[in-house]
Amino acid sequence: MKRRIFTVFLSVLLLCTTILPGCTHQPPAETTPATTSPGTAPPETETAFSPTAVPTEATAEPTQPPTVPPTEAPTVPPTEVPTEPGDERIGKLYTRNQLEAMENEQRGYGPGPNRPQFNNRPEYALDEQKRFGKYDAHFIAPDNGRIYLTFDCGYDYKTPEGVSVTEMILDVLKEKGVKGTFFVTLGFCKTSPQLVRRMINEGHTVGNHTHHHKAMPTLTVDEMVSEITSVHNYVQENFGYKMHLFRPPEGAFSTRTLALTQSLGYETVHWSFAHRDWDPEKQPDIPESLKKVLDKAHSGAIYLLHAQSLTNAALLPDAIDGFRAKGFTIDVLK
Repeated sequence: MKRRIFTVFLSVLLLCTTILPGCTHQPPAETTPATTSPGTAPPETETAFSPTAVPTEATAEPTQPPTVPPTEAPTVPPTEVPTEPGDERIGKLYTRNQLEAMENEQRGYGPGPNRPQFNNRPEYALDEQKRFGKYDAHFIAPDNGRIYLTFDCGYDYKTPEGVSVTEMILDVLKEKGVKGTFFVTLGFCKTSPQLVRRMINEGHTVGNHTHHHKAMPTLTVDEMVSEITSVHNYVQENFGYKMHLFRPPEGAFSTRTLALTQSLGYETVHWSFAHRDWDPEKQPDIPESLKKVLDKAHSGAIYLLHAQSLTNAALLPDAIDGFRAKGFTIDVLK
């Protein structure tokens, strides 16, 4: 009897191991990494990289860090910026409430000293570019071996002989085959339309320098809009020219003014070189000014020169030759 029971038990055991292998507990077999065809994601239980592909400190950083802090700019496309009742959009990017909530402390601007460790580029201009570039603001151009000449035109100053200094500057640029950028006020456009027309016809860029030449941070949102759009509309209606570059009077700006200018479709252009040339009755010495202009030449330089300056008109031919002798290309902001 005992032998018969043992025989039955042995038969059941054999049936379980051959037909239902899961009934027995066996040690897991040694696994090998799964292989996948190109373009196939690895199994979820596998790690996505081998030990040799662990990111290093350099590769772990994002390749394109965000350029706009979420607290200072809308996080939705411009066409989807939410508005509250009574809160209209100003331009393309921001609403009135968003602009009025932004910092509006007036910042004066000077490019600061040039530094050898930065390829003779001014340190403060580089710092401001990093801080405010996200608002389409330019304090210095990229390190590209180029120099950009820009001229502020609040009015057309004439010599005692009746010669237009702005016209003298245009003559030099034409002779040297150089294009510049001229920032004009509404008054300049109305009193000197022939000069604006010449700038456009000769391939220069014409930019917006406001209606009344007031410091932008001292104005309300509506006043700032009026200062920019009045010049924009006048030039477009009378010259068929659409401006997109803006220079703030006195270089005064704030986060709010930069954002509003950007929202109106403009890029703000400051500078990385300037000198005391704005008072036609107190003009700096020509040789000293020429030396300063050339000594401070740097890659990506944006030169601010006032178009009513006789000193600028006199030194410009030698300055252009000097820039080229130093290996720089003179280009135009577009």
